[in-house]
Amino acid sequence: GAIAVADQLRPEAVEALKILHARGVAVMMLTGDNQRTAAAIARRLGLDDFRAEVLPEGKAAEVERLRAEGKVVAMVGDGVNDAPALAAADIGLAMGSGTDIAMETAGVTLMRSDPRLAADAIDVSRATGRKIYQNLFWAFFYNVVGIPLAALGFLSPIVAGAAMAFSSVSVVSNALMLRSWKAKASEHLNNTED
Repeated sequence: GAIAVADQLRPEAVEALKILHARGVAVMMLTGDNQRTAAAIARRLGLDDFRAEVLPEGKAAEVERLRAEGKVVAMVGDGVNDAPALAAADIGLAMGSGTDIAMETAGVTLMRSDPRLAADAIDVSRATGRKIYQNLFWAFFYNVVGIPLAALGFLSPIVAGAAMAFSSVSVVSNALMLRSWKAKASEHLNNTED
């Protein structure tokens, strides 16, 4: 007789990869598993790009190689073996059920062990980036227009002060709009947990 032991593939993993691909994210699997097991998992996930039998240092080296090519690298992991790569990545995402060292090393800890949350993390970071650029634009716009007008005497100090206050309020209000941001990748999770 023989005993076979294998990690279970999370049912959400295939959907998570589809979501990431739809967002233009290239996905690579780095695993310490042997080539045969890794190939079987990659096939079930629909992944073409994977590396098998990779030690923790090798995972970190692969992340560094991708970064050296100018790519922005996010690493998702949950174990001690992932910690060096989580630290080497531009952004490390640890699964909520992961080891303490993985969660300590990662920049972001996903609250549930659902790989779709990685797509949500990317979405919220992109939404935040857009708000930052919008706020910078409006702050510069108000200052580029308001300061010369005030300096040339076209705006009274009261109007200039009110314009600056309005500038601050509009930038803060725009940033607060992020509070209404909703996750798309795991949207159905919220509906089933109520």
